[in-house]
Amino acid sequence: MIDFDFSSFRSASTTASRVSPWLIKIAYPLGRFFLLPFFFSRISVTGQENLPKTGPVILAPTHRSRWDALLVPHTTGRGVTQRDLRYMVSGNECRGIQGWFIKRLGGFAIDPKQPSITSLRHGVELLQNGEMLVIFPEGGIFRDNEVKALKPGLARLALSAESSHPGLGITVVPVGISYNEAYPSWGSRVSIHIGSPLKVADYQTDSPKQGAKRLTADLRSELSHLSGQESESRSEFVEVHNSGF
Repeated sequence: MIDFDFSSFRSASTTASRVSPWLIKIAYPLGRFFLLPFFFSRISVTGQENLPKTGPVILAPTHRSRWDALLVPHTTGRGVTQRDLRYMVSGNECRGIQGWFIKRLGGFAIDPKQPSITSLRHGVELLQNGEMLVIFPEGGIFRDNEVKALKPGLARLALSAESSHPGLGITVVPVGISYNEAYPSWGSRVSIHIGSPLKVADYQTDSPKQGAKRLTADLRSELSHLSGQESESRSEFVEVHNSGF
């Protein structure tokens, strides 16, 4: 088993995430047809063919702006894969009106400094149930387009879930997000590059510590490559089909 001792984390109240069907039917079209096209002059996307349509997946995007939380589902969610996303987000993002929406659109809170056993178990359970889980592995927003050292939690969580159910088949999909401005404003451009999935089972041949370390290093390498790609050669808005609404 992966050396991911849940007993070392503080206890917490029950954590759960859910997707509100009625809110999803409003939120996705609103973002696709109105909010994102109005704000951005161009949304360029490559690599959507790398997104698994079934099975447990961790989407691992770089984090450059709060707009990421809207762009990730727009380019990887049900309009593309027919799948709803779940999100592991910091606790301070789950407050007020923003928190109300996050909790009903698949998000659940975790304290990055003192992650609770309940939050981590919930993340494992989602993967065991074949869900697509979004985790920003850098742990915060960085606006210089340089991929920072990744937090080890993503790899540990993935390996823990895979070890608990051998053959589960979890994949980690790197997603590079780049804006032409450090602080996106009206008319900004954004490029999103989706990389090839990393198979978590390939990292179980090492010791738990080394497996997590190698997965983290490979993920950072892929994110650095994706973030360095140029996407100025053509402009396109993401084609999102209406099926599922």
